[in-house]
Amino acid sequence: MSSLRRREFLRKTLCAAAGSAAFTALFAKMELAQAAAMGGRQLLGADYRALVCIYLYGGNDCFNMIVPRGTGYATYQATRGSLAVPQSQLLAINPVSGPINGGQYGLHPVMTGARDMFEAGRMAIVANAGPLVRPTNKTLYQQPGALLPAQLFSHSDQTELWQTPRADSTSRIGWGGRLADIFASTNPNQVLSMNVSLDGENVFQAGVSVSPYFMNSDGVEQIGLINTNGANCNGPESWNRRRCLTFQALQSQTYGHAFERAYVNKTQATIAASAQVAAAVAGFPANDPVFQPFWTRNGLTWSASNPPELPRLAQQLLMIARVIRAREANLLNMQRQLFFAAIGGFDTHDSQLADHPDLLRDLSQSVQAFYDVLNSPSFNLGDSVTTFTASEFGRTLTNNGDGTDHGWGGHHLVWGNAVSGRRIFGRMPNLQANNNPEDTGWGGQIIPTISVDQYAATLATWYGLSNTDRADIFPNLQYMTGPMMAIEGPNLGFMA
Repeated sequence: MSSLRRREFLRKTLCAAAGSAAFTALFAKMELAQAAAMGGRQLLGADYRALVCIYLYGGNDCFNMIVPRGTGYATYQATRGSLAVPQSQLLAINPVSGPINGGQYGLHPVMTGARDMFEAGRMAIVANAGPLVRPTNKTLYQQPGALLPAQLFSHSDQTELWQTPRADSTSRIGWGGRLADIFASTNPNQVLSMNVSLDGENVFQAGVSVSPYFMNSDGVEQIGLINTNGANCNGPESWNRRRCLTFQALQSQTYGHAFERAYVNKTQATIAASAQVAAAVAGFPANDPVFQPFWTRNGLTWSASNPPELPRLAQQLLMIARVIRAREANLLNMQRQLFFAAIGGFDTHDSQLADHPDLLRDLSQSVQAFYDVLNSPSFNLGDSVTTFTASEFGRTLTNNGDGTDHGWGGHHLVWGNAVSGRRIFGRMPNLQANNNPEDTGWGGQIIPTISVDQYAATLATWYGLSNTDRADIFPNLQYMTGPMMAIEGPNLGFMA
């Protein structure tokens, strides 16, 4: 096997399979019977619906994303100091229904796409959401033994709680994964997982029996170590033929050990499912004119022959759009899907004024382009796809010099034609720096007044989740009542 020893060869091919799209999709195929036994649902009708989670890794400073532009601006400016966005630059938004406590707000000046979508009624703002075990205020937070999320202000722990979402659980089963457990049997295609990730492994899409299908912005990931680009290993890359033949021989043997059989089964399905998805999306190439908004909305000149490189989120949403376009019965044959996309860099302890605007611009303009495409005659799916943000926490109100530190509650955006748009749901927090009754008492960490459970359950209900199943996935919803909550109950109302 040339210079590769057999053990290293197996390790590398297994790693390639594990990182590829269909390695985990296969797990869903192998355990469909178990999923049905656990409460699988066959939805009636032929409507297509998809959820797209955009995760903002690092903790988005939402207080510079959505800023008071009326009488509250002076308090914001005094608290933020040098980080304050100039009042004259804010993009005014004019909600038909504002936050519970009133006030005028604007978006960061780079977010023209988000502003336009809000004003068109296709975007809503959910104010001050975060993980909660029970409704909490400053007095309760400071009491010993208070029921609080574990490891508050930790990136990894709060990411897990946002994606679970159950702030008193250590389970790594996400609410998107549980939706897939329940609804996987709805999709006629039982090879491809309902959950597709463009950013690798995540808790959100991990189910009990269904695992996500991993892709990247360029498409399916192949096991390149054994590929000769030819049938029976007779391709132009002949130097790789011995390796290719060895790999095929490993797949054709009958093994007695359970681990060996599992390896063969998973790898075979990886190859088969990758071929299926690659063929489906190939019919909708990235240089198709229907996808031109991804370039123009990001200020780039589109060229079918040589399109310039897109920002990271735009690349992911473009591939998601191509997969959605291939959902039809003669291709992927999907009725329900959940997608996961993500961008990092939001941990802005320093250089926030330099780094944060580019991230917000990518988010704003790329989502606008995504909906330009979804609403085009080629798709006509703006009503069927809902996109939402998630991030482990907001930032602190206070300025540490040229950045912010880890916070708790934060604002989030939801897009789509099915959204009750041009509205702000919830209560905007007090932004004063000192003696703030709505923070933890440590540097302006705002206490959430909407729980992630409520946010996720509202999206899941639109997706088709019943009240009975909702209680199973989100057991802590029963506690999200009382005056400390900006909105009570399991449905925040932002989905029409």
